[in-house]
Amino acid sequence: MSKLTCISPIDGSVYAERELQSVDDIKAIVGKARIAQKSWAKLNIKARVKIVEAAIHALEAMNDEIIPELAHMMGRPIRYGGEIGGVKERALHMTSIAEVSLAPTIIEQSDAFERYIAREALGVVLVIAPWNYPFLTAVNAIIPSLVAGNAVILKHSTQSILAGARFTKAFEQAGLPENLFANIFMNHATSGELIAARTFDFINFTGSVGGGKQIERAAAGTFVGVGLELGGKDPGYVRADADIDSAVETLIDGAMFNSGQCCCGIERIYVDESVFDEFVAKAKAIVEGYTLGNPLDETTTLGPMAAVRFADEVRAQISEAIADGATSIIDRTRFTKDTGKDAYLAPEILIDVTHDMRIMHDESFGPVVGIMKVSSDAEAIKLMNDSEFGLTASIWTKDSEAATEIGGQIETGTIFMNRCDYLDPALCWTGCKNTGRGISLSAFGYQSVTRAKSYHLKKA
Repeated sequence: MSKLTCISPIDGSVYAERELQSVDDIKAIVGKARIAQKSWAKLNIKARVKIVEAAIHALEAMNDEIIPELAHMMGRPIRYGGEIGGVKERALHMTSIAEVSLAPTIIEQSDAFERYIAREALGVVLVIAPWNYPFLTAVNAIIPSLVAGNAVILKHSTQSILAGARFTKAFEQAGLPENLFANIFMNHATSGELIAARTFDFINFTGSVGGGKQIERAAAGTFVGVGLELGGKDPGYVRADADIDSAVETLIDGAMFNSGQCCCGIERIYVDESVFDEFVAKAKAIVEGYTLGNPLDETTTLGPMAAVRFADEVRAQISEAIADGATSIIDRTRFTKDTGKDAYLAPEILIDVTHDMRIMHDESFGPVVGIMKVSSDAEAIKLMNDSEFGLTASIWTKDSEAATEIGGQIETGTIFMNRCDYLDPALCWTGCKNTGRGISLSAFGYQSVTRAKSYHLKKA
């Protein structure tokens, strides 16, 4: 039987392998999940929350083991401590609002009628999770799905192949009923066949635009809902009145953290012409202070990208931009680990860029950012909207009214003021255009994994 193989970006060696499961294997797993889900949905919400929260704490207890696994699988430096802080923030917020979010909407309670709208579990939810934040992204869908009374089938990226087993162990330790959660290993052909056969009741996918299109095509005609968080090219806009030091520090971190491999990372920055030179000089100083190296080394601040092919795509975008007139401001000779032949890629800042360059409109998903000079809010708005994507946008200003006015004109799912590259679990996580469709987290996140059911009860 064929295998899924995780190649470590640290040295190109095979880090982990798992046997692929067949269509019949997975259908059998889903069948057991359906049986388990019926009983699970009958439990009260407090009982479900208690088990789910215990699983999150069990996952936290594994964090010292998970951190080096992440470094081996996708290259994030161990100095950053993994993802458990964000996992807890998101998961525990969702459990804290569960009773209110899932409560029936009461229309009438009288001697004559009882009318209300209930939220009922969908059944079996398939979560297809990405490698860049294998725990944070998966939690967005797993936790509300289970708390709402669904069973969950998790299919993780090959690049983060061990993450699913950690979830499995955590749920076992928490006492989650058997067969209610399953970690599976399947290829694209198998997943497409299963989705087309209406094996699942909802599909949550985080990944590429191409992957999202494949899922939509497979699900066509099944009337099964899909939640898709796809590509991004998130912009930052620095107005003349911004706190420049804060803007530079936060936006550059938002562009470079995790080697730029963040769903809502900053990929393009527009700076008012009056503060452009100051911003660029300070950005250069920050980036040239990074240490590119082995992520298992505590001194490393920037690890390799998750795969050589990802690094090669970013190298191509940078080379094309420079050939077309962009200027690199980074002394790349400071980063000797970048040989141009593996997953280690020196961070890059480009100026003199235009929207004719791929670096300013294609998703890069790497440690590179283009910075453009603008002369007005109107120009910045036009450039920020000149993208096929719409996940987040970051505005830097001391004027909240201006930020609100600008934000209302930007085609995106989230507007930040004086912040970026963050996911607030109390707010809905959503996007527009080619970033996809659907909502996760917040009270709205529970609507994606439940269906409305109306009750009209005449008493006399």
